[in-house]
Amino acid sequence: MVNRIDANSLSLKDQVVSINRVTKVVKGGKNLSFSALVVVGDGAGTVGYGSGKAREVPMAIRKAIESAKKSLVRVHITPTSIPHVTLGRYGAGQVLLKPAPEGTGVIAGGPVRAVVEAAGIQNVLTKSLGTTNPHNVVKATIDALLRLREAGEVATMRGKTAEEI
Repeated sequence: MVNRIDANSLSLKDQVVSINRVTKVVKGGKNLSFSALVVVGDGAGTVGYGSGKAREVPMAIRKAIESAKKSLVRVHITPTSIPHVTLGRYGAGQVLLKPAPEGTGVIAGGPVRAVVEAAGIQNVLTKSLGTTNPHNVVKATIDALLRLREAGEVATMRGKTAEEI
């Protein structure tokens, strides 16, 4: 069901969602490294996320971008918004996405905003419920976007025409 996309044919923009300093306690002391969470998208319905870890921040971001390019998915969007209300879940994170009229803009915070803007959605209302962990919020937002269906698709599932819906 989920279609993977070739990242080489797209002009992708990346956005760093979070950078976290992590340590590993070893016999000689503590080893410091950095973890990065990145969202990439073409602004036209293709979006992906990835995480990377390295001893320096730029290398962690580079690894995260490479990982994100491998997880690109296509989502159903209308020209400026989304077709219908949807709720995405991942772990304890839930993200509610609601379509908004032209001129509303992206009403979202932090990780949700990064994913929605990378996907190219210009007018949407969002609410992040549950956890504030950026990893879970990003995954819940991607889940919500993957649950979006076009009117024709819903009509065929219900055995009706697109005009009836």
